[in-house]
Amino acid sequence: MTETVRPYIPAMGRHWMLFLYDPFARFAGLPRVHSELLDRAGVQPGHLVLEIGCGPGDLLMSLGRREPRAELTGIDPDPAALRKARRKAGRRGLSVRFEQAYADELPFPDASFDRVLSSYMLHHLDAEQQVAAMREARRVLRPGGELHVVDADGTPREGSRHQHPQLAGHTPARIVETMGAAGLTGPREDGRGKGRTALGHYVFFRAGV
Repeated sequence: MTETVRPYIPAMGRHWMLFLYDPFARFAGLPRVHSELLDRAGVQPGHLVLEIGCGPGDLLMSLGRREPRAELTGIDPDPAALRKARRKAGRRGLSVRFEQAYADELPFPDASFDRVLSSYMLHHLDAEQQVAAMREARRVLRPGGELHVVDADGTPREGSRHQHPQLAGHTPARIVETMGAAGLTGPREDGRGKGRTALGHYVFFRAGV
């Protein structure tokens, strides 16, 4: 478990708003986005799967229902979100391991996972942390493993007056470049979202080792 406390952006942007996460996720259409990501990830029975920045654990809950024979682990720096995730998993009878950690300092040995997943986490990190997180994802992936990411598309659009400052410059091209800079193999866009959610446009990415 990570003992050093570092600044981080929690799932809802502010710690006190965590209780709103579940209704907001439904309103924002995250279950559909997660389903699309899992369709692309192709998790198989026996796969070891890590989600970086798991928050309250919704993506892993969906994966646990979809493929109960996979071994699931989630990390997040927010202890309150992890407590919420553990409660959810317990209520659903799902076996998911949750650990407090940072995406750029994963507490796992090399070549530990078949899949690494990330959902709406990458834009929470600055450019240097993004490269470090992707480098860590590469380190913990087994040969033949895959990284699958979905994140908001920060491409400026005509008529769009407001954009969250975390999305400035957070374009698909830059994310692919970041993956390549981290040493991942074949980084690429893996499709655009079906329509638009309350969080805006979103894009899928994949890379291997």
